[in-house]
Amino acid sequence: MSSSGLRPVASALLSVSDKSGLAELARTLAGLGIALISTGGTAAALRGAGLAVKDVSEVTGFPEIMDGRVKTLHPKIHGGLLAVRDNEAHEAARQANGIPLIDLLIVNLYPFEATVARGAAYDEAIENIDIGGPAMLRAAAKNHGDVAVVVDPADYAALAEELRAQGGKLSFATRQRLAAKAFAHTASYDSAIAAWFSRTLAEPFPQQFAVAGRRAQMLRYGENPHQQAAVYRRADGRLGLLDAEQVQGKELSYNNINDGDAALEAVSEFPAGDGFACVIVKHANPCGVAVAATQLEAYRKAFACDPVSAFGGIVAFNTPLAADTAQDVSKIFTEVILAPGADAAARSTLAAKKNLRLLLLPAMPDPKTSNTIVKSIAGGFLVQERDATGLEEIEFKVVSRRAPSEDERLDLAFAWRVAKHVKSNAIVFARDGATVGVGAGQMSRVDSTRIGAAKSLDAAKALGRDRPLAEGAVLASDAFFPFADGIEAAAAAGVTAIIQPGGSIKDDEVIRRADELGLAMVFTGQRHFRH
Repeated sequence: MSSSGLRPVASALLSVSDKSGLAELARTLAGLGIALISTGGTAAALRGAGLAVKDVSEVTGFPEIMDGRVKTLHPKIHGGLLAVRDNEAHEAARQANGIPLIDLLIVNLYPFEATVARGAAYDEAIENIDIGGPAMLRAAAKNHGDVAVVVDPADYAALAEELRAQGGKLSFATRQRLAAKAFAHTASYDSAIAAWFSRTLAEPFPQQFAVAGRRAQMLRYGENPHQQAAVYRRADGRLGLLDAEQVQGKELSYNNINDGDAALEAVSEFPAGDGFACVIVKHANPCGVAVAATQLEAYRKAFACDPVSAFGGIVAFNTPLAADTAQDVSKIFTEVILAPGADAAARSTLAAKKNLRLLLLPAMPDPKTSNTIVKSIAGGFLVQERDATGLEEIEFKVVSRRAPSEDERLDLAFAWRVAKHVKSNAIVFARDGATVGVGAGQMSRVDSTRIGAAKSLDAAKALGRDRPLAEGAVLASDAFFPFADGIEAAAAAGVTAIIQPGGSIKDDEVIRRADELGLAMVFTGQRHFRH
């Protein structure tokens, strides 16, 4: 390697499935006197652009065979990519075997992820597994001391600019950066294939588990300003916040995305066909959730649960945002609004709030879609299935002497769906299709109960009432009550019915105390821990 690290580019091999920007780059290369080598459709596209190009088969002396499966897998290609320019033995072998040097490789791979994302049949998916492309990318990336490799059309402009500025040469720093990107690209590609096989074989936890994603955005910082952060898109087919169009507002932060995801997951529990739903989230916990006959009513009921915490929160709806709701939401500082669309009047109303982020989704996520959740730990990571269960999977077993009324049953079902999205230990007070108090993230379940009750009193005072909103409400607990003290705290707050998983060794004591207090109690047989 020369002291400057510059290497001349005399020849380039181009083989791409994504042909965006290809002709422009190839014209720059040709204008610098760089010989072009190509394959199949890429060669045809280059010739269609009026460029002279040599087919790979002319270099190898061997035709493309087996429907194009074998074309670049040849010593005259890989020798040209792997030959170390300053190695005398390599040079002698190259000369003896008539292997031309390849100084620049421009490859992007068969669109496997896009193919499986549209539900292609098994055989079509297999045919879209690229073999020759990854082999060439790895060869060129390994030999980046001499060879440049490009996998992303977004890098074409900078590549062309440097080649023009350096008289047809590229720096080692550029080749090194591009090599790192190529290895990450092939690793991600192989991970997508492995993940597809896991789904196909219904084996979500294979012996080797690969995690891969494409960076969607660099973030200003992480949870705190001293932490760097980025957000990545996973190719698991699940619709989410990253599929939303940001119509207006500042760039999303790490916390916006984290909280927005929590709000979206919670509101997706309520299908639009069942009524209008609104979820307000603060620090990844719902601080207000409601369903109602209109979107505006749902928002007002959710907001009334905890108007203090709603300030600076994330608001999500299960239906397109309407103008009257937008007008109400805009009255206080709100970080993000999420909805599956918005009418023109709603957009116009929010346009004056320049910093408010409005995110519009093409559709709502399916709460029943299962995918994997990955959590980092020191020295490794935990993997689990997403909690995709709903009301259909619970027992709803009445264990108290008094059965809940029909109104209580409806509120118990509502509260149970909300509790699934509150950090453990989770306690949710609900009445008339709305949360009226939430206790989240406490080490003691009875403390969460007391906090939820206190929140209901605060909400009542904000509405000008003397009695806590928890009076006459129902309560949902994400896990069993280990002692009767939590039941007593609920009753003291005015709760009339409780839904919980059951399963404590003190269940009999807890049920007995509920009966003594006149509470209806339902067991679900399933818990919803969320840490």
